[in-house]
Amino acid sequence: MTTLNWKEGDLAYDSSLFVRGKGHFVDDLKIPGTLYMSVLRSPYARARILSIKGGINGSELKAKMASVGEGADPSQTVSIQPVFATGYVNYVGEPVAAVFGDDRYKATDLLENVEVDYEPMKPVVTIDDALRLPPIHEGMKSNILVQSSRGSDFKDPDSPIVLEDTLENERVATNPIEPRGIVASYSDGMLNVWVSTQSVHSIKDGLVESLGLRPDAVRVMQTDTGGAFGSKGGLYPEYVIASYASMKYGRPVKWIETRREHLSSTNPGRGVRGKVKIFAERDGRIMGLKGDVLVDAGAYGTGIASFSAGFIAMMMTGPYSIENGYVIGRSVLTNKVPQGPYRGAGRPEASFFIERMVDLLADELKMDPADVRLANMSDKPFTSPLGMKIEPAKPFFESAVRELEYRREAKLTNGVGLSFFVLVPAVYPGESARIIVKDGMVKVWLGGNSHGQGHENFARKLVNEELGVPESIVTLFRGDTGMTLDGVGSWGSRSAIVGGAAIVAACRKIKRKVEKESGNYSPELLLSGSYDEFVYEEQKIPLNSFGANLATVEIGKLGNVKIKKCAAYYDVGRALNRDMVIGQIQGGMAQGIGQTLHEGLYYNDDGQLITSSISDAGVPLAEDLPNFTVKIAEHRSSLPHGAKGLGESPTIGVPTALIRAIEVASGKRLRKTPVTPEELIQ
Repeated sequence: MTTLNWKEGDLAYDSSLFVRGKGHFVDDLKIPGTLYMSVLRSPYARARILSIKGGINGSELKAKMASVGEGADPSQTVSIQPVFATGYVNYVGEPVAAVFGDDRYKATDLLENVEVDYEPMKPVVTIDDALRLPPIHEGMKSNILVQSSRGSDFKDPDSPIVLEDTLENERVATNPIEPRGIVASYSDGMLNVWVSTQSVHSIKDGLVESLGLRPDAVRVMQTDTGGAFGSKGGLYPEYVIASYASMKYGRPVKWIETRREHLSSTNPGRGVRGKVKIFAERDGRIMGLKGDVLVDAGAYGTGIASFSAGFIAMMMTGPYSIENGYVIGRSVLTNKVPQGPYRGAGRPEASFFIERMVDLLADELKMDPADVRLANMSDKPFTSPLGMKIEPAKPFFESAVRELEYRREAKLTNGVGLSFFVLVPAVYPGESARIIVKDGMVKVWLGGNSHGQGHENFARKLVNEELGVPESIVTLFRGDTGMTLDGVGSWGSRSAIVGGAAIVAACRKIKRKVEKESGNYSPELLLSGSYDEFVYEEQKIPLNSFGANLATVEIGKLGNVKIKKCAAYYDVGRALNRDMVIGQIQGGMAQGIGQTLHEGLYYNDDGQLITSSISDAGVPLAEDLPNFTVKIAEHRSSLPHGAKGLGESPTIGVPTALIRAIEVASGKRLRKTPVTPEELIQ
């Protein structure tokens, strides 16, 4: 790191630097002799590669991608992605070759020297195409990547109300303010990597596997990360290519993604369709649910694409005590960029399916949607037939109806929507932390890496509480595999839960050591010595939590939706930092609005990406957002610091509340996000 002229303090997390323009991002790294990488990408969704000349390509680098990060599934082999397309290209934007220049402009110009001869083929573009057309990969019998089921099939009950519908979430680009980027520098048998990431350990594990390197020959360090929302948790081809090129040329290699590359080649989220059938009594109680979930996995099976269908299926009954449930989940292969996690990663999709059906049931029975929801709540712990553990739900949601002033809003406006949900955080298998006490200072590293959430705030607070030292002497450093032996990552609403638990465990380990050495403990005794403790705190107990959202809208003559109110009431466990909690909720509510009204990735019949700019992708503007109302409940978890999950709650609850509000105001049944003005005025 000294070659970069960085001071140790520059490696610390400090969220306040972002708003002052003083962050240290990947593109800020200036290493003498750096080569800049440009990637030649497939212009076709599906084609046979007849020949290729120029650059580094698949004839030289024959590596395969490793499945690491959120939802990793190393069992997929036939459909695993090659680092470079070999034999065939399978989505627009797939890497075919890479070239290198002394600056990024020269590298871009060198792309013209690469010659590729393609034979275009008919692509598989939609979920329906995937089910009816031959497999896109040799060695597979169909385009079904994974099929599983949750619950047990049951005989249709003799219910007076039987409702069925098909619901869909369009694919959504993650679109963080900072796109992906990496600097790789190989020298003296050591590969040093700086990357914008949610998990330095995922990147390291992936590079070790894909390039066949020794674990002790790879060090991955996180730079400041300007947002991620799921997209920076795992390995990408560009990371392997840049690392390989640095090893080949003996020079540092930098690659910074363009926004167009982000839209075409970074794993998007959502892209799910669900067919749902419910059986209910006339008092609103749902007696059974059957479902068929189809996930557009994209062209390859590495990562969450093969995991998400079963995960969505597991959560399909939501917070409701439905006795009978059976859901089939299938991920299918298409000629699109592979699916990845996007804030919520299966949770918003499952909630969308069940909440849309509860609203349909309320309309069928002419009952208030809140009353239908409460009729399906239990005041006792419940394990759903799909395998989800639910704490007593009814007391919280009765409070939510009051806190959100739903009854009042329902009387005042014709466009009000309400949603209930349960958040299932990704606590397994736990997380790591390292704490060093030296020279009167306390330094902290976490296995999961902050990408804008302000982890340093809860880290300082927990160290202060456990060790009694001032927060001002506590520093949380960015992720570094050279400083932590192992770790997981920051996703799935897990950081404060398992990261915080690991910090508490490390503090208590140090405290016991001080007590053993001195016979008692005091902050002064601690700071007069030197201590270095690493812990990996396992976590296997489910820590699900509840939330509710309310939205009110007005619809203009041209189908434009004006959001009058968007409110949240979430159980966050113990709020470790109230300001950060509210900020997390507000940001997530904006993203929930974006998915519902604006955002989608669209492809034509040839598999070409139509939404090729950030404006096409529909990111909402500030003027599209209302003032948010945020209320929190603090029911401590069973963990020593009392935290519960939070980060994904708004992207679960806001779309379902908002789409219901639009549905009520427009009088049209709405089945898909995003909702377009044309749909509302037809």
